[in-house]
Amino acid sequence: MSPRATLNRFVALDRFADTIRILLALSAVTLYTAVTDHNDQLIPLMLGVIAAGIAETDDSWRARARALTLTLACFSTAALTVELLVEREVLFAPALALGSFGLVMLGAASVRYATIGRATLLLAIYTMIGVSQHTGPARAFWVEPALLVAGAGGYGLLALAWQAIFVHRPVRQSLARLYDALSAYLAAKAALFEPSGELDVAARRAGLAHENARVVAALNDTRLALIDRLSGRRSRSAMQANLQFYLAAQDIHERASSAHYPYQRLRDTFFHSDVMFRAQRLLHAIGGGLTDRAASLRYGQAPAAGASMRARHDELVAAIDYWHAHQKSLPRGTGDAEALAAARDIATNLHALIDRVADDGPARQDADTAELADPQPDSALEAGRRILAALTPASARFRHALRLSIALLAGYGLFLAIHPAQGYWILLTTLLVCQPDYAATRKRLVQRIGGTLAGLVVGWALLRLFPVPEMQFGLIVVSGAVFFATRFRRYFVAAAAISVLVLLSFEQVGSGYDLILPRLVDTLIGGGLAALVMLFVWPDWRERELHHRLAEALRAHGAYLRALHVQYIESGRADDLAYRVARRASHNAEASLASHVATALADAHGDRADNRCALEVLATSQTMIGHLSALGAHRQRLAGATPEQDTLTRAIEHIADAWEHMGDALIRGDDISTNTREAALYYDAVARLADAPAAEPAVRRLAYLLTRLFDELAVLRDLSQRLTAGPSNPNAA
Repeated sequence: MSPRATLNRFVALDRFADTIRILLALSAVTLYTAVTDHNDQLIPLMLGVIAAGIAETDDSWRARARALTLTLACFSTAALTVELLVEREVLFAPALALGSFGLVMLGAASVRYATIGRATLLLAIYTMIGVSQHTGPARAFWVEPALLVAGAGGYGLLALAWQAIFVHRPVRQSLARLYDALSAYLAAKAALFEPSGELDVAARRAGLAHENARVVAALNDTRLALIDRLSGRRSRSAMQANLQFYLAAQDIHERASSAHYPYQRLRDTFFHSDVMFRAQRLLHAIGGGLTDRAASLRYGQAPAAGASMRARHDELVAAIDYWHAHQKSLPRGTGDAEALAAARDIATNLHALIDRVADDGPARQDADTAELADPQPDSALEAGRRILAALTPASARFRHALRLSIALLAGYGLFLAIHPAQGYWILLTTLLVCQPDYAATRKRLVQRIGGTLAGLVVGWALLRLFPVPEMQFGLIVVSGAVFFATRFRRYFVAAAAISVLVLLSFEQVGSGYDLILPRLVDTLIGGGLAALVMLFVWPDWRERELHHRLAEALRAHGAYLRALHVQYIESGRADDLAYRVARRASHNAEASLASHVATALADAHGDRADNRCALEVLATSQTMIGHLSALGAHRQRLAGATPEQDTLTRAIEHIADAWEHMGDALIRGDDISTNTREAALYYDAVARLADAPAAEPAVRRLAYLLTRLFDELAVLRDLSQRLTAGPSNPNAA
């Protein structure tokens, strides 16, 4: 690889821009303090830069300018409040609890507000640390806040200028991450086509759920990156191309997540042929095509041709035809006939998926449907409504806000009781370790403690090896860059890097060595507080929270099914905004359910029976959205108004109504009462359509998938009754 190509690949790294900006900002701060001999200003300026970097949102430069204004206003208010109240413990304690609760709840308005709120809380603790570490002459109360905000403002202006110059690169990087996630999802999907009778289906479906959650998160991140840039005043032609790649990814995700027939039955039917092997090989080839697309987006290189994918598809079709030709008879309605029809539908869907992946355009969508729903509140009143709606124990954000405020208040009490000179590190650790769910908190706790210990050892060694301030300034800049380069994916390294930065920075005011032991002890105390609060204050991993997640998924799946019905009966295939919103909400709810189940299984104190129930819920929801996605992959308008359409319409309405009814009952804790006789009648009607020789292929496919959803309806009814009748339900008798 040429040096130029190597440099291009390095520049294309996801965190490259963040790292360079932090390098520039920290270099400017250290250079200023070194030249002016104002070492006492190094810590607040540097902490302001770090807080501003954490508060960054991936928006257009105009939206980022508005966010920067709000960020600096929040930073100024928080820093001044801390400065005025920090010496008045009676007033500071309630202000800390209420302020932390309010800043976390601010995130209910939007992701952007959540980022700003968390960074503001972080800066407030930075202000406490800066005040406690100031050993020079007394200065006016506004000086420390002004230095913190000056550091934040300087970095914010640098990031704003960077964003105005490099408009498209962040979006291309986000798209590349999305296509990489889709490739990993296809690999997990291919694992289910393993032609083996000893396959651990539950484990592989859990892996598929994890990869699906990654895809959903990447889709949401990319959508947010696109929205503000598409509404800007500059030429939208290049950004429209990015939008088309995003819309293509949505269609790819729907086709990839389709489930036409139970995998175990497919393996049983085709066990003595190579159909499953050919399907698995084709999925791997399509995943390779998605990886090539990601590389083309990231590095600007031309993607590889789709010849390999098409060859694998032809082999699959030939294998299906060969198997069919060697069967003596396949009476309609038998298992083998159903499996054959499903295999042909899978091949058809994968052929369309290949076209979507290999299209170099990508395939263009009509301008009237190529729009995105903006999740940001359109006014302060709307933001307030969202926050008020989240002020309930049913809200995960409300519970997290309450846990965090309790943990910080307890940490402040320990700080006063143990060592008020250094104890603010307890609060900082508690803030950084306490996450919205149990599994994330446990993981962050281990990484924070281990990273801090490693960082303190490395920092001590660097202080001994490089006692010259000029060398330490350079190491401060490098450690800051390492922190920002690794804080999302390698938090252990990030925690070590920030510990090195802190030690070297505080050495500039003569307290580096004195900080080592207190920081380690306070990290252990703060991490322990976060873990205890997560264990005993509304522990979200408990099975009772499963009610809400399943209810949300059922409601979203019902809306998705109704949107599909519109396209089959009225509009035909159209990726309009209403359809894409319903589809995205369904996948978001599925990802949230999968994340909750993964957290429940990570609980060492969880009940095994509850865990089994959670796995059953996840498997059922996965099957439902798989069949819904299959309906979406093959959607087309059915010809004319026919009795068959009326039967299908009434069956769809019954399923959607039943899902919504069960969702409402789960929230209220009511008994699940459904008309099983009516469901049986609808099932028989659509089953006859699925086996009708004269029915159109689209009608038979739709009818068959509806029978699969009716089967899952019975499973859901049993699971919902078990959940509402269980001891974990607070409304149960």
